Amino acid sequence: MKFKSIKGTKDILPGEVEAWQHVERVVHRVMRDFNYREIRTPVFETTALFSRSIGELTDIVNKEMYTFLDRSEESVTLKPEGTASVLRAYIQNNLGEQSPLVKVYYMGPMFRQERPQAGRLRQFHQFGAEAIGSQSPLLDVEMTALALEIYSQLGIKQFELKINSVGCEKCRPQYKELLVAELTRIQSKLSPESQARLKQNPLRVLDSKDEGDKAATKNVPLMKDHLCTECVEHFTKVQQLLNAIGIKYAIDGRLVRGLDYYTKTAYEITSTALGSQDALAGGGRYDLLVEKLGGKPTPGVGFAAGIERLLMVLEKSGNTPKDEAGPVLFFVALDNSSLTWAFAEATKLRAKGIAVELDYLGRSVKAQMREANRQNARYVVVVGETELKSGKAKLKDMRNGGEQEISLERIDGSLQS
Repeated sequence: MKFKSIKGTKDILPGEVEAWQHVERVVHRVMRDFNYREIRTPVFETTALFSRSIGELTDIVNKEMYTFLDRSEESVTLKPEGTASVLRAYIQNNLGEQSPLVKVYYMGPMFRQERPQAGRLRQFHQFGAEAIGSQSPLLDVEMTALALEIYSQLGIKQFELKINSVGCEKCRPQYKELLVAELTRIQSKLSPESQARLKQNPLRVLDSKDEGDKAATKNVPLMKDHLCTECVEHFTKVQQLLNAIGIKYAIDGRLVRGLDYYTKTAYEITSTALGSQDALAGGGRYDLLVEKLGGKPTPGVGFAAGIERLLMVLEKSGNTPKDEAGPVLFFVALDNSSLTWAFAEATKLRAKGIAVELDYLGRSVKAQMREANRQNARYVVVVGETELKSGKAKLKDMRNGGEQEISLERIDGSLQS
């Protein structure tokens, strides 16, 4: 039987993984510059954690989660997003007792059983950040600046920042009543999906991608026009801070995001290079979520970004890093005794941090040279009985074809980066 990967999953092969590693290095570097520390949470959690945080009526919980009973008959779910797990870890490990403001980031696989499409797989990968412990709009803006700096350092220029305020527990209930009344009036004009959302999660009707829904809801009231004083002040300050640091943005009153836990600021970074599924990253403030998950009342803000979509933008913009991975040195051995010496010497050089390769298939000298070239080796040393007796050999530079005689006892000193 010939096995294949499960639908919606993808192997990341040598030649591709180098681009992933490049993105990961940039993410780690920028997060460190902004003083965010990495956190790693389990790949699965108790199902109730996600249904309570994300929302029972969201598409993720209703349709997309990978949920199963383990041998203890406990319902567990593969992580569909990162924030809930980070906050569970924050509460469980009393991180708020160690520092009044906790700034962490994560990177890893997430799982949603949705229809596979460009940049959206059933096992996909995200990086994200969370700042827990402050209501300051400075952090809302820092999150956007953090995400945009990562994209900037990767060479991505085609993006747009959209922001909105989705209100809070004081002003959103009244607005929701107003919205439901208006949507009920035009219900017959809505798509079946939006009609279902009207009863379950009416705010999601606003960000429907259906053209008929967009036309029907063109004049419905928006949350940004029905904010309480506190939310107005917060949203105004967010805009002032974005202006102060020179970040361009557009206010999108229909932006509500797909998760129930957002309060006040919500934002999304989109790219024209992605077509209709244009979101690169998204996030917002969740001041009620820590308490909802059993912790003390604690404000927070965060974002998450898809790595697969990021790589698609890099490819389309011509910024995918070239795969230049390869050994620094390739030993070409002429006989068995030379191969034994080359193996021993390769082991020593590897211990010094030098990437070395040799032939393990007993190939001819010509075939070994071809292999060194295929692997993009920087240097080649041909070793045989003569070289071992004299203690000297020729070091060939595969970039320019130049050769120089070197001592076999001091090979590492002859290698240039």
